[in-house]
Amino acid sequence: MKNFELAVPVLSRGKHRNPRKGACFMEFASYLAGEPWSDHPACTHPLLAGVARDVNDCTTDAGRARLAPLIPSVIGLTPDDPHVVPRVTAVCIEHALPVVSQERQYILAVALLVGERELAALDGRPLDSLRPEAQEALDAVPAAAKWARTFTARPHRGTPDFAHRTAPRAVSCAVEGISQACVSDPDERLYDLLNAAIAECKAWIPAAAPEPVSRRESLGAQ
Repeated sequence: MKNFELAVPVLSRGKHRNPRKGACFMEFASYLAGEPWSDHPACTHPLLAGVARDVNDCTTDAGRARLAPLIPSVIGLTPDDPHVVPRVTAVCIEHALPVVSQERQYILAVALLVGERELAALDGRPLDSLRPEAQEALDAVPAAAKWARTFTARPHRGTPDFAHRTAPRAVSCAVEGISQACVSDPDERLYDLLNAAIAECKAWIPAAAPEPVSRRESLGAQ
């Protein structure tokens, strides 16, 4: 075994060729999962992995070490429920809207409304209905919310791919916006955002089916 394979990676920004050079959050996850070294491992839902990469890169060097205990919790989180993408996106936007710049608020408000339509369609609700959490987030930024409602009501050419284009861009906008916001605790807010995104993704993992009871165990219980 080569020496670098025995090294414990140190969290740092960006991509790394091997553990000896350091690791971003998702490279460390691939390392722990026993997968080939990659910042896009198969062990984690792609959007959640994107959240983790963005948070890793936008957190300061002083605050990044605190992210390490969260790494094992993303391994195995690969739910395929269609709710996952709009819900994880919404979590990130809802954390960011109150503190990001006005320009980012407009962008994120649009993405939140588009995601809410996706969720409404999945849940069989009216397309203009909002979850209470989304409504509360938009109420905190009334000017951006008003503009976003007007913008999303207009006819647009084509339909953007929410899962592969809108959602990843919105997540990056939210994370970068928090890191650049005029707040005293950006690292703390980014940690909370990532933790909440992990919890949301975990909520959509199918519950394990109960193990079948053998006939002998069934008779013994009578």
